[in-house]
Amino acid sequence: MSASPQTLKRELGVFGAVMLGLGSIVGTGVFVSIGIAAGIAGPAVVLAVILGAVVASFNGLSSAQLAANHAVSGGTYEYGCKFLTPTLGFVAGWMFLLAKSASAATAALGFAGYVLSAFGRPDSFWLTPLALASVIVLTVLVLTGIRRSNAVNTIIVSLTFAALAVFIIAGLPSALREAPTNFANFFEMTGEGGTLRTLLHATALMFVAYTGYGRIATLGEEVVRPKETIPRAIITTLLTTMVLYTLVALVGVGAVGAEGLSAPQNAAAPLELAAQTFGLPLVPQIVALGAITAMLGVLLNLILGLSRVLLAMGRRRDMPAALGRLNAEGTTPTYAVLVMGTFVALLTLVGDVKTTWSFSAFTVLIYYAITNLAALFIPAEGRLFPRWISVAGLIACASLAFFVEPAIWALGLGLIIVGLIWHFIAHRLRTRI
Repeated sequence: MSASPQTLKRELGVFGAVMLGLGSIVGTGVFVSIGIAAGIAGPAVVLAVILGAVVASFNGLSSAQLAANHAVSGGTYEYGCKFLTPTLGFVAGWMFLLAKSASAATAALGFAGYVLSAFGRPDSFWLTPLALASVIVLTVLVLTGIRRSNAVNTIIVSLTFAALAVFIIAGLPSALREAPTNFANFFEMTGEGGTLRTLLHATALMFVAYTGYGRIATLGEEVVRPKETIPRAIITTLLTTMVLYTLVALVGVGAVGAEGLSAPQNAAAPLELAAQTFGLPLVPQIVALGAITAMLGVLLNLILGLSRVLLAMGRRRDMPAALGRLNAEGTTPTYAVLVMGTFVALLTLVGDVKTTWSFSAFTVLIYYAITNLAALFIPAEGRLFPRWISVAGLIACASLAFFVEPAIWALGLGLIIVGLIWHFIAHRLRTRI
């Protein structure tokens, strides 16, 4: 390991980057979080899906131009260090590790939930053990390098899109028939704090469902011709996902109503149980298969992204230096992958998708607030998009972060303080060496 290369190989083109982005996004967001958000916003979850897409667009464009100007592994951790201050860069990296580890745990639990639901045991004792097993298997796969990981991811994304197409087509007749009833009270929301607060709470949760596009930027060191590839891949990924999520939300709520999607017994597998009401053979099984592959795809891509951010933090000594080392072939940061795989496995022990997803929402919004702030400091010659896009993204992220449950954002703020204490200690240790 001591004689390993210092940089990762550039092996991803536009298609590969788009497939990694889609594999990171289309999973927990569409198969699990729509049900969670429907329980908060009711039929207006469709509006939350659209608003979440708008905020994600601002952030996606900021991420694209940052990655094009500074194409290294690490995402906003690196952008914060380069364009802002090392402390803000550290906060971004720390928030990413926390947010995406929680998202990965949600994906693992969602995978287990759909598998068990397919076998008629949605409340089984095996939910957490099966989630743990999925984390272990995919951590081993990520250790083999990005080329093999991306080949598996492409297969997963293809199966997932086919399953969602079946869900939309099969559910459309039911959605058209039941829509007048299920969309009648569009703003009748179940959350606390009034209609606007409830809608923004749901929007914060749905925003997280789009944030896998950041994986493209996080893997910037492995992308060929990054100034061309990264912006194209992020924009293509976002547009595709917006259309898909909106169609799924319209069909899901239209067919079974917001209450049907958000029922407690449906928490880990809402689309499969909705598909059971369509009255068509094999459709629930196809949706379940698509969900299972999607969760695995998200989990795979999250472990990839998490390990690359930890790699960058190890290189800058914000984390132990061993985490900044690559294997002899220069294809994977072995120690970083193992550490993040272990941390995600521990988080699956929470065993509750709503808790892990809500925590992910707060931390990832703070992360993207720093992304937009960093984009404001890109030199004029490197700017690809107008500054107002980054300003809008910054305001939206900073505001939405505090519309999740108070206990969640209080925990998030506490963990930021813990991270800053560690950052101070690490800095003191570096200066003494």
